[in-house]
Amino acid sequence: MDNYLVVTALCKNRPEDLEQFTRTIKEIGCSISESRMTVLGSEFCIQMMLSGPWDSIAKIEDLLPRLGDKLSISFMAQRTAPARMSGKLMPYAIDVVAVDRAGIVHDIVNFIHENKIVIQELQTNTYKAATTGATMFSLHLAINIPADFSIAGIRGDFMEFCDQLNLDAIMEPVK
Repeated sequence: MDNYLVVTALCKNRPEDLEQFTRTIKEIGCSISESRMTVLGSEFCIQMMLSGPWDSIAKIEDLLPRLGDKLSISFMAQRTAPARMSGKLMPYAIDVVAVDRAGIVHDIVNFIHENKIVIQELQTNTYKAATTGATMFSLHLAINIPADFSIAGIRGDFMEFCDQLNLDAIMEPVK
């Protein structure tokens, strides 16, 4: 039976560090079950869920502090279990674009929370508009809506909410 460990890491954007880290995972006998890796500013951010036998997970837990010192990587790790969704849920995607302003993420997360919708993934980005140079904001959400909810009602409420905040949004089923 596999055991699971979530590892987050923050380091300078040096490909050789990622190569060393993933080689260590392989040599210890763990698999990378899920991962997200991205550059934020001048930092490289890693999120991954490792799986493997208990002794391999224990070895990687024990090794992370020394590997972090050697490679100048900040690690944080925690044991976990695979996600288990309860009830029947429908996967939907939301995409939002707007002129950037403080509080957009909170406003959207608050709407999702108040409507008892489950957030699976949230990604944001800012960029400069090509013609005006205005700082734009984009958000992508992967959500799970309980099957007994009215999709038309939730979608209508969300679109009205976005109109009030001057957010351009799309909500559609994941195919």
